Amino acid sequence: MLLFLDVDGTLLPFGAAGPYQEYEPAFSPAGTVSDHPLLTRVDPALGARLTALGCELVWATTWGDDANTALAPWLGLPRLPLVEWPDPDDDEAAGPHWKTRPLVSWADGRPFVWVDDEITDADRAWVAAHHPERALLHRVDHQVGLTERDFAALEEWLTRGGR
Repeated sequence: MLLFLDVDGTLLPFGAAGPYQEYEPAFSPAGTVSDHPLLTRVDPALGARLTALGCELVWATTWGDDANTALAPWLGLPRLPLVEWPDPDDDEAAGPHWKTRPLVSWADGRPFVWVDDEITDADRAWVAAHHPERALLHRVDHQVGLTERDFAALEEWLTRGGR
C-alpha cells in the first residue's frame, strides 16, 4: 500500500507557534544539527508513527529533494521516493487539486492513501472515477498537522483492508 505524504500543513502545521515542545530547537532526535529553519516545528516522533502504518511512504510535496535531505533524517526515515510534479495547469480551477492526477498516475493502479491538507470532495470524486483500486484521501487540518485522530483514521482504514 502506498502512502503519499504532503509536508506543509500535514507534517509541518501552519498554526505552530514555535519549536516542537519536546525537543531542543536546533537538534534532530539523532543529535545532528539542522540548518532548515522549519524543522523544529515538525514532531520528530511522526516518522516512527508513519513507519508503523506499514505502507510504502512516498513524498507528495513541493519540498522536492529537501524532503529527503532535511526532513527524512529529522523524522528518522530513510530516503523516500518523491513524486515529481508536472508544470501547473491553468484549467484546474473547478476540478481536482493539481496533485490528484499525478498521484493517480504514480500509483499506477495500486491502492494508496494520500495525506494532505488541501484534499477536497472534487479530488475524492476524480479518484473514485479514474482509479481502479481502493484509495483513501485523508485531509489533515493545516493548523495542527497530523494528530492522533488522523492516525486512528488511517489505521482503521488500513486494518479494514482499505475499504
